[in-house]
Amino acid sequence: MATDWPGRSRAVANCLKFLLILLVLNFPCEACNDVTFYVPTKLEANEIVGRVNLEDCLKSPNLIHSSDTDFGILEDGSLYPTNTILLSPGKRTFIISLVNTQEQKQKDINITLEHQKKKLNKRELKETILRRAKRRWAPIPCSMQENSLGPFPLFLQQVQSDSAQKYTVYYSISGPGVDQKPLNLFYIEKDTGNLFCTGPVDRETYEAFELVAYASTPDGYYSDSPLPLTIKIEDENDNYPMFTETVYNFEVLEGCRIGTTVGKVSATDRDEPDTMHTRLKYSIMEQQPPSPKLFSVHPVSGVITTISNQLDREVVGKYKLTVKVQDMDGQFFGLMNTSTCIISIKDANDHAPTFTKPMYETSVEENTMKMNILRIAVQDKDLPNTANWRANYTILKGNGNKNFQIVTDPQTNEGVLSVIKPLNYEENHKVILEIGATNEAPFLRDIRSMNTATVTVNVIDQDEGPDCSPAAQSVRIKENVSVGTRASGYKAQDTETRSSNGIRYKKLNDPKGWVTIDETSGSIITSKKMDREAEVVKNGVYSITVLATDKDGKTCTGTLGIILEDVNDNAPVILEENIVLCKPKMVHTTVVAVDPDDPINGPPFDFKLGRGSPEIQKIWTITRLNDTSARLSYQNNAQFGKYSIPITVSDRHGMSSTKMLHVNLCDCIHPEQCKFEKAVYPDTRLGTWAILAILLGVALLFCVLFTLVCGIWSPSKVKKPFPDDMAQQNLIISNTEAPGDDRVCSTNGFATQMLNGNGQSFCGTLGSGIKNGGQECFEMMKGHQTLESCRGGGGHHTLESCRGGHHTLDSCRSGGHVEVDTCRYTYSEWHNYTQPRLGEKLHLCNQNEDNTNAQDYVLTYNYEGRGSTAGSVGCCSERHEEEGLEFLDQLEPKFATLAQTCMKR
Repeated sequence: MATDWPGRSRAVANCLKFLLILLVLNFPCEACNDVTFYVPTKLEANEIVGRVNLEDCLKSPNLIHSSDTDFGILEDGSLYPTNTILLSPGKRTFIISLVNTQEQKQKDINITLEHQKKKLNKRELKETILRRAKRRWAPIPCSMQENSLGPFPLFLQQVQSDSAQKYTVYYSISGPGVDQKPLNLFYIEKDTGNLFCTGPVDRETYEAFELVAYASTPDGYYSDSPLPLTIKIEDENDNYPMFTETVYNFEVLEGCRIGTTVGKVSATDRDEPDTMHTRLKYSIMEQQPPSPKLFSVHPVSGVITTISNQLDREVVGKYKLTVKVQDMDGQFFGLMNTSTCIISIKDANDHAPTFTKPMYETSVEENTMKMNILRIAVQDKDLPNTANWRANYTILKGNGNKNFQIVTDPQTNEGVLSVIKPLNYEENHKVILEIGATNEAPFLRDIRSMNTATVTVNVIDQDEGPDCSPAAQSVRIKENVSVGTRASGYKAQDTETRSSNGIRYKKLNDPKGWVTIDETSGSIITSKKMDREAEVVKNGVYSITVLATDKDGKTCTGTLGIILEDVNDNAPVILEENIVLCKPKMVHTTVVAVDPDDPINGPPFDFKLGRGSPEIQKIWTITRLNDTSARLSYQNNAQFGKYSIPITVSDRHGMSSTKMLHVNLCDCIHPEQCKFEKAVYPDTRLGTWAILAILLGVALLFCVLFTLVCGIWSPSKVKKPFPDDMAQQNLIISNTEAPGDDRVCSTNGFATQMLNGNGQSFCGTLGSGIKNGGQECFEMMKGHQTLESCRGGGGHHTLESCRGGHHTLDSCRSGGHVEVDTCRYTYSEWHNYTQPRLGEKLHLCNQNEDNTNAQDYVLTYNYEGRGSTAGSVGCCSERHEEEGLEFLDQLEPKFATLAQTCMKR
């Protein structure tokens, strides 16, 4: 992979360089400590120059980039040249950028590469051994046997330098065993270069010693680069193999197949790996109990497996193995060691539970329930208190009526048989049950036959008292039978003798007290007349409760249902009393009759008009529709009003009844309109509200007449046409706010308004009925009225009372007069007369006692000009509907009638 670095690095570098340019523009940049590497002049491609600690600068960077494409950097901070580089004199610097895009951080490390020119001392020489290459000494292999017996000092080898041929050379060494622990284990002769060892060495403690040899001239100049010198310690088989555990504990299921893995043993050896000294071999030395042989161990892996399927926990529950391990591949001269393996046999459900006895017998009294009657035990060779040992009991046969139940006692593992439904001695004197047992856990082998036991349960007879069976009995009696009528009643039996002898009866519940009971026979005797249509009779059945008692005082209760056979004792009746018919929309109505009797004494019904006035017979007819209803119709000449119509209804046997039906023949659209109206008869009287409405109508009529009569004296001009939204002598549209071309002015102390901005004033408030150009000013004084002309200086005129005869009305404009021969004038004339007076009244009401404007009364608002977008400024202007006539869509019935009448006219 190293050969691919230059190509990949350039491509990655170009991409990262572009990304880093973008990131540098966005992320804040901080500088870390500068790093300097001393390197040789020539750097080989992909050779590690040094390592930078990136975490000290920025933790968890996800982008690392070098600004110099000739150098790359790995994730661990290792710096390498991407190609062979010859450093020019001086320094070479570049930047390593670290970026964390998630935290939006960037930090830079300044890298300096410098060529080492100065003379190095011994320490500096040692640090550059792995980086610098000058003239090398010839490598000399060197080793020594561990635990050597000497004699010491023991000569190892001689170190020689090529410089010794030209110069006087002194030799020295450093490293572990010399100036580092263990101290003084090795030394070298200064002049000869002979290397010696001063004592034995344990290879398991020191596998090798990495020494450095130096060659220097007498003046202290190091003529050669330091020579790495490795002294290897040769291994000796002096360590026994050791098991990882003194005792191994394994488990295996009984009855398992051959080759099942039991466990694995493992041992270690401190001697040199991959040699015969550490090649281990395992074997089983002993098995307890010894026979039969059930286990084997793999000689290399130490895995213990089964070699037989005869493992039986119930025979032997635990085995002990002595396992041996030996080095030198198990040869007899190898070192060995042993360990113990305890193999426990786990229980499997390979034994079915068996009953201790094949047959059991017990007894129980009849009518007994929730009682334990028998305990049944089983034996199981499997491990106690486990799912393989715990038993589940089942009743296989003989429990068809579900009288018995068997459960397991968790403490003793016994089956507890109990009665959960009472037994009846008279039905069965003896019950034989077959009980089976299984384990909670499934069987290891396919055991098809289940172990069973037989249980015989003897039922003991008991005095049970009378038997009220069936609990509900019935008897048929016709309703309305005479008092004292006897009928069969409730019957109970003695449980043992199946006879009713000796049983006495008593009535417990009789809702209406209609019957009595014969104490000895149980028959019933009517004490009152019985009515099938009574509320207590449900579906024609009247129920009473009876108590039966035997000679020993034991009792039972039952219900006697008296089925009342119907008698035609009820005539059909009509339920309706008041009916409203809207003429001419409704031409008939349906009359329905009901009969509480049984259908055999009920429909079909016959409907007829009862005896009444001849007028009713002429106007009304009744026709049968079906078995229970008829149609009541009227003739076209029938008048509106209320009618009382007698109708006679008869059932199929002729029993009849007559009902007076009150029919209101009304001029309406819907019957609801006439539902609450009073009958229109000659003796009709006016109510309080009707009288008040008449009085108000009279008062309103008087006011209108007074206004019209007095209006003939109003000053008038030549008749003008009415405004577009006015209608003479007809309804006036009042739900619009027509403009009144006026504004407030002050004249003679009255509130006035201006018309069309011309400056002429009117006393009071003028409405939309005044047309442009009709500027008259009225002044209202006590005792008389005056009319002044607002134009020119017209003279003073008087307005006489409008009391019959012929009167004159002077014109305000020309001084002339207009003769009026009637008291009917135009709307403009009437409006000009009334508005000043209304204005004066309004002005007076709008003032307090001290003649100041009242703030809590009607205020006058100026006209905002024709076509104003502001709309009305009144209190009711919040509604945006122009007409407000939605209420006409939902009229009550009376208004609907009025609307139809108006549409017809």
